[in-house]
Amino acid sequence: MTGDREFRRVRQHGSALRDPLLTLRVTDYRPRYGEAWRPRAIIGIVVPKKTLRRAVDRNRARRRVREALRTLPGGLPPCRAILMPNPAVLSAPFPDLQAALTRVLAQVPGRVKRRAGAPAAGTGRGGNPQAAGAVPAPMTPPTQEQP
Repeated sequence: MTGDREFRRVRQHGSALRDPLLTLRVTDYRPRYGEAWRPRAIIGIVVPKKTLRRAVDRNRARRRVREALRTLPGGLPPCRAILMPNPAVLSAPFPDLQAALTRVLAQVPGRVKRRAGAPAAGTGRGGNPQAAGAVPAPMTPPTQEQP
């Protein structure tokens, strides 16, 4: 995320999801003004001086969380979020950090969980079937029957 305005919007309208290793404040994905609709995760990692005094520790916590997000097996849900790691992130094993992120991201509101055998997005009721990749049936002229 860039700019104080985006952080302020997430802080005001987001819901907080807590874990012993981190806190995630999350809102739904909305594109910036003039930006195309591409649902994706936009996450800002904030480590205040109150949490970790030394800059080395703040940077290390930021790098560990960024790498854990990058290597998550399930990917990230489309959202805007502020992630605030706790001091325990520095001493926690990396698989535990990934498990904590997976637990917290599973609670994100609006996350679409597809069941096995469920239709793909956009093929349900309503909407534009051409946008979902459906091909319309060709139009054939009516034939006249001869006696």
